[in-house]
Amino acid sequence: MPPESWPAHLINPQGVKAIYGAAPPPLTAVRLRRLTLNEEGPTLTLHLDLPYPAEPPRKWAAQGFNTVWIELAFSGLSALTLHGFGTEITADIALTAAGDGVAVRVDAPGTTVEAVAQTVYLAALRAYAQE
Repeated sequence: MPPESWPAHLINPQGVKAIYGAAPPPLTAVRLRRLTLNEEGPTLTLHLDLPYPAEPPRKWAAQGFNTVWIELAFSGLSALTLHGFGTEITADIALTAAGDGVAVRVDAPGTTVEAVAQTVYLAALRAYAQE
C-alpha cells in the first residue's frame, strides 16, 4: 500500500486540493524558508516553497507568479528535535501518522528536524514571483 499523500494529514486540505487537484507535489527537494516556534499551541510552523501548479489560478498567472509558498503549522507539539540549521535549505519532508497525531521529519544536508503534534494544518498558501 503506498504512503498517504501529505495533504491527507492536514485538517484543512481544501486549499492544497484547490491549487493542485488530486496530484499535490511531493515534499521532496522543497525550499525550507523558515521554521518558527510559538508557545501558543505550542506550534511549529514550516514555511516552504512548492512547485508552481500546471494550471494555476488565473489571478496568479496574470501576476506572473512562479512559486507557491505555504505554511504548515503543527499544533499541540509534544516532541521536537533539531540538529543543525543553515541557509538556503532544500529538504525532504515526510508527514506520518503518530498515534492520534502526526509526525514530521525534515531531512536536508546538515539539518534534521523531527516533531510530533496533535494536528497539522495549512496556515497559509500564497504565490509569488521568484527571481
